[in-house]
Amino acid sequence: MTLNETALLPVHERLGATMTDFAGWAMPLRYSSDREEHAAVRERAGIFDLSHMGQIRVEGPDAGAALDYALVGVLSTMPVGRARYSLMVKEDGGIIDDLIVYRNDDVDFLVIANGANRLRVGDELTKRSDRLRARAAVQDNTTARCLIAVQGPASLDIVRSVVDSEHRDELDTLGYYRHGRFTIGGTPVHIARTGYTGERGYEIMADANDAVLLWERLAEAGEPHGMRPCGLSSRDTLRLEAGMPLYGNELTEDRTPAEAGQGRTVVLDHEFVGEEALRKAGEPSTALYGLAGEGRRAARAGSTVSVDGEQVGVITSGVLSPTLGHPIALAILTAGLELGTEVSVDVRGKHQPMTIVHLPFYRSES
Repeated sequence: MTLNETALLPVHERLGATMTDFAGWAMPLRYSSDREEHAAVRERAGIFDLSHMGQIRVEGPDAGAALDYALVGVLSTMPVGRARYSLMVKEDGGIIDDLIVYRNDDVDFLVIANGANRLRVGDELTKRSDRLRARAAVQDNTTARCLIAVQGPASLDIVRSVVDSEHRDELDTLGYYRHGRFTIGGTPVHIARTGYTGERGYEIMADANDAVLLWERLAEAGEPHGMRPCGLSSRDTLRLEAGMPLYGNELTEDRTPAEAGQGRTVVLDHEFVGEEALRKAGEPSTALYGLAGEGRRAARAGSTVSVDGEQVGVITSGVLSPTLGHPIALAILTAGLELGTEVSVDVRGKHQPMTIVHLPFYRSES
């Protein structure tokens, strides 16, 4: 099987990255060690290639209405320059993908989809737009674009130093879930603040032909700050500490948004695919919980969770937290369990006590 390659593959090879097949893309798993890359983001900064993420443009007079119908939220009322997290669900309410939608202007939206679901999301956006007879065009620009993320406490200083001077004040005031058009060395880029690590961070989207130059500029600017290239492995531990769900783990086609702890994303007073099923679903029987334990043994996805000998759910993501130094996990459990409840997790046949805690596990001060 031939893997898709991002425009930054030569950079990853030069840096000696360990590559992996991720959703059909050749992607860096790590460059040095997972722990070192994780710590760099928490303490200084890390740079990621996320060009495998789907970049799908929805444009036209009815683009907002088309997205309203295709997704569980209302995107048509979102102001220009804002971004919103949303979900696409099936007719039965099961989750197809979680997405971030950016509004560029009155008729132009950008949808960022997970790499594994990019083709399906694009196809569903087209089908749902056509069903609505919306005047909107859907175009998948992923392979022609790049997406580079700089995450960590030093991210603003790093990105600010490469952005052309006339845009620096605008970057300084760019709020969370905001985005805009900038230039770096005269090269047009789209910069957003919608990261997936729990730290302050910036995502730089541009033409794929400019990817290597942009990476090199950012890497040079980040060197005095101790920025490190980071792979998918550290990205996963970072997002887990931040309590952020992952498609394929917490979010699946077999779970509705409410069952996966994402019911807040659903706006039922508008027409969308899956609305009827979600309206009839009633109160969810499960919910998303955070669990924390002691020692060094981490629960893994698929481990069963019990209370007083009765199984109440399953671990969906688990790790020995590099930042906190103890095991943490996300789990889908019976709804209604209280904070502080002690549970038993089956970790490779052995009992591992863990406690239900507030999410996120880690909150940045930057």
